[in-house]
Amino acid sequence: MTPPLSRGAFVRGAAAGAAVLGATRAVRADDPPNPPALARSVVTHGTVRLADGTALAYTATASTLILRDAHDQPIANVFSTAYTTGDRARPVTFCYNGGPGSSSVWLHLGAFGPRRLVTSNATFTPPAPYRLDDNAFTLLDLTDLVFIDPVGTGYSTLAGSGTTKDFYGIDEDLRAFVQFIRRWLAANDRTNSPIFLIGESYGTFRSAGLADRLQQSGIAVSGVVLMSTVLDYADVFGNGGDGDNLVDAFAIPSEATVAWYHHKVPSPAPDVATAAARARAFTDQVYLPAVLRAQPLAADERTRLATQLHDLIGLDVAFLERANLRVSKERFESELLRSEGRVIGRYDGRFAGVALDHNGNEPDYDPSYEAVAPAFTAAFGAYAHGTLNWTGDALYRVLVDDVSGAWNFKREGSSNLSLAPNVLGDLREAMHTNPHLRVFSANGWYDLATPFYGTEYELANVGLDPSVERRISIGHYPSGHMIYLNVDALRALRADLQTFYQTCLART
Repeated sequence: MTPPLSRGAFVRGAAAGAAVLGATRAVRADDPPNPPALARSVVTHGTVRLADGTALAYTATASTLILRDAHDQPIANVFSTAYTTGDRARPVTFCYNGGPGSSSVWLHLGAFGPRRLVTSNATFTPPAPYRLDDNAFTLLDLTDLVFIDPVGTGYSTLAGSGTTKDFYGIDEDLRAFVQFIRRWLAANDRTNSPIFLIGESYGTFRSAGLADRLQQSGIAVSGVVLMSTVLDYADVFGNGGDGDNLVDAFAIPSEATVAWYHHKVPSPAPDVATAAARARAFTDQVYLPAVLRAQPLAADERTRLATQLHDLIGLDVAFLERANLRVSKERFESELLRSEGRVIGRYDGRFAGVALDHNGNEPDYDPSYEAVAPAFTAAFGAYAHGTLNWTGDALYRVLVDDVSGAWNFKREGSSNLSLAPNVLGDLREAMHTNPHLRVFSANGWYDLATPFYGTEYELANVGLDPSVERRISIGHYPSGHMIYLNVDALRALRADLQTFYQTCLART
């Protein structure tokens, strides 16, 4: 997830971070001292009822692992929760979310852990008490699972002489994750286990770089699962509606599916996949050739294109003409249901909430985030204390503004002119260097944060060699950025991941 910065500038933490490339928080003389380095471990046992009705026993290990600097001095305590079955030959999957600045609670309690938070689908989840059920869609029958909270999130903290500059940045974060994974594998005698990575949102950005860094450090990754993908910030966080044609274009198919879902198109497609296909074809064959050419559009052509765009995304023809056919995602979120006094969700366009400003150009908050964030925050605190037996008075930090606001988005060794970071080259190198590495990209039809069409474009530029292209697969699901918020989508995703794991582990 990309974090909300405030109610007034919601859910644009990644975009805001990109605007302050290279910024990190300075350590002040009056800063409180870091906590001491502490390798702590609490072991519990449980069982989970799987979809076929069988019960799977597991061991849960909540722990902190100490990260060290080049001089072997402790700099961080990294919290993780590992679920294992005792078979050291099984795969190990490392899971994490995005932000930057997000803990792993979303994938942990939302998608793949043995316990799953019950939330309302496409509407606001009522306040506490919240309920955790056995997760029939857990991946634990396929792989051991390790959910990692980056430094500054969850229960992970700086330690010893560590500073934010050691962790709050693209390459800094990659170094920390490589060290954590290598230390975890060594400490748990799992260096000979197949390795998988699952990241969501900025976690996909991390995964692309991590697959390459791990390969360089002697760990060949078997499979990478990208959920709600961003690999090039220019494709997602450019100045939409302000002359950044690609950003606006990449959003059109997602806007079309959202408009279809809310019944705002004049001649709706029979299903969401068809709505997406029509919008892709229009974007490829009509919209991009028109807006990217040097000559301005004639008035009649502009009207024709505005009418075609209206038929897909539901916004008024006159509005689209005044906008010169360029509508940012944020403007779309405010405009689609404006007549009803509502705004739609950025993470998930199926969600809608009452607009604070009925004349606003963009929403003041994201209904799809506010609908579930309190539930995930409260539920993990109760789960950590009541089930994992992780005691103490530390607050579990779910989505942390301090981290995203201080993030260093400048890649090491890059030009000062490289303002939009990307990891396409990292993933391309990893897939060419490791001919067995496979990638699966999972996308929500209604995700306006990381639109699926942009992901398709980016991955097409990774698999330039046919042998690489064949190892990249893509799935689409009737949900948003957090695919698992719709049980039907999670069920379909779980089935696709089972096939993916089997394919990655097959010896051919």
